[in-house]
Amino acid sequence: MDAFDADVLIYAAATGHPLGSRIRALFPPSRGEIAGVGSVLLLPEVLAKPMREGASDEVTSLVGLLSRLELRSVDAITAEVSTSLSVSYRLKAADAVHLATAVVAGADRFITNNRRDFRASISEIDVVHPESLEEA
Repeated sequence: MDAFDADVLIYAAATGHPLGSRIRALFPPSRGEIAGVGSVLLLPEVLAKPMREGASDEVTSLVGLLSRLELRSVDAITAEVSTSLSVSYRLKAADAVHLATAVVAGADRFITNNRRDFRASISEIDVVHPESLEEA
């Protein structure tokens, strides 16, 4: 199972983004199938800006992607794990929650393009960048 960071979902929703097709390919063709997992924090992170700007096509695309993820709340266990990850890897709170959500959910990999914060030293889960995914 894959877990997703906000940046890659934004790429997937953007028409013509060079990495977007690689992310979209991770979503099964059947609309009813779940593509992976993510934190409920994805909602404000990916939707706030296009909603503010009235970018209805982008909002529609993002909602379509988000509806195919199992969005998990930040429960006590996820909060504890995110605190530990934040300390270990010097992550900001939201980034730590995204990573902790992936770890607690038992995801196989965390898909992100954020190399600055999600470095190769992270050992709890396989961190995968979009360019290493197969082209669609």
